[in-house]
Amino acid sequence: MKQSMSRKGNCWDNAPVESWFASLKKEQVHLQHFKTRAQARSNIFDYIEVFYNKVRRHSKINNMSPANFDRKWTMEQEQQVA
Repeated sequence: MKQSMSRKGNCWDNAPVESWFASLKKEQVHLQHFKTRAQARSNIFDYIEVFYNKVRRHSKINNMSPANFDRKWTMEQEQQVA
């Protein structure tokens, strides 16, 4: 993954990515001491795929986990079709 820099004069361009990396560092990386890169990669992968994308509550989606938000949205779509 390669981080990008914002264009000149556009300070908000990278804000969502910077916020995500801040969450990753605060909630996972800085709480651990990794002995190897492989251990760090595995731990960060688990954090993203198991916790962040499925369990962690996100303020932008009414403090729901992405998995719960997706289930709710799917049910609402099915009810609109019926």
